Amino acid sequence: MGPLPCHFIRIRRVLVVASLVLISTLSFADAPSRVEVNEHLLEPVDSARSRTVPIKLYIPSTASESSPAPVILFSHGLGGSRMNSVYLGRHWAEAGYIGVFMQHIGSDESVWKGVPAREVMTALRNAASGPSLKDRQGDVPFVIDRLAQWQQEEGHPLKGKMDLEHIGMSGHSFGAVTSQDMMGRKYPFNRSFADPRLDAFLLMSPSLSRGSTAERQFSHIAAPVLCMTGTKDDSPIDPNRSTPDSRREVYRALPIGDKFELVFKDGEHHAFSDATARGRGPRLPHHHGAIQKISTEFWNAYLRDDQKSKSWLQSSSVEHDAGLIDGDVWQWK
Repeated sequence: MGPLPCHFIRIRRVLVVASLVLISTLSFADAPSRVEVNEHLLEPVDSARSRTVPIKLYIPSTASESSPAPVILFSHGLGGSRMNSVYLGRHWAEAGYIGVFMQHIGSDESVWKGVPAREVMTALRNAASGPSLKDRQGDVPFVIDRLAQWQQEEGHPLKGKMDLEHIGMSGHSFGAVTSQDMMGRKYPFNRSFADPRLDAFLLMSPSLSRGSTAERQFSHIAAPVLCMTGTKDDSPIDPNRSTPDSRREVYRALPIGDKFELVFKDGEHHAFSDATARGRGPRLPHHHGAIQKISTEFWNAYLRDDQKSKSWLQSSSVEHDAGLIDGDVWQWK
């Protein structure tokens, strides 16, 4: 391999950015054009489980029966809702994707709303439970089933507009755990909750489950996976449960082939959310722009089979185009 340009270093296919890029000078030449985005709130009921799964839809005006759009599911973190991560829902829709943002009752905002401040953390810890995860594991396939029904339903805002042969799954924190289960993370006794209708996965703040190694859980995953975390991305409810290093074990355990990782230097847990966490440092200005840019190229590559995007993801162009700064890490395998 010949000498590399001075503004980046590549070691074992790891790109460590070594020059500070001024955000004000960034130019995203291939950023999504501004298209009209229609938002809808739905509350489908899973009669088999007597459970409502609230949904927020982001539908680009470009989606039609003659030009259906790929679909991206999003699962919120503990204590969140379908109203979270608007910066992603609108951006992806502007890029031509239909966003389906789910709300998981029992591990959503209802857990902490109306609870005395001194009891909020206890309520959140109690909601980060096996039963809550089981509910989430059932919510995702139910929503995909319902999307297939709505695709055929006259008068529905999604009628004929979805490309259900190309569905991505994404999530943050507890939503990343949900996404990991849908991509086929192995539990003890070879238990798996994989849904074969899902094609690619974005995991923001991924984590390991207890009881087995990272390799046991993830070394068999063949699907394209993009992991995102930060060097200060610990668990807000239990810093000893998920550490910045343990989050990176997920990527390390994934097999070679269409696997990517973005690590923000000094990036905290809330770097991937809309809000700034109380008592935490500020989110850096470039975080959301980089998340939007890289995730959209990832969806283009694996939900649209865009060869240009695939090549971009495995190149030094990511540094400049996504606005990464000194100490941020981009790697692939």
